[in-house]
Amino acid sequence: MTDDDRLVEIETKIAFQEDLTQELNKLVYAQQKKIDRLEAVCQALADHVRELTRTVAEGQRAGGAVDERPPHY
Repeated sequence: MTDDDRLVEIETKIAFQEDLTQELNKLVYAQQKKIDRLEAVCQALADHVRELTRTVAEGQRAGGAVDERPPHY
């Protein structure tokens, strides 16, 4: 194997590594965007549960049941 052949082989490997690095960076970026969206959804759900819990607790303190049936049943 000549020096030129070795140099071409090294350059080829470097080119493939650069392409792979770019693809991995794109994948990591897409995953981070998805994680950010999922964290926002989780936070919204946690806020909603806290609000429902607070509403139920306030209803119980007021003496009425939140899920009480209307009198016509």
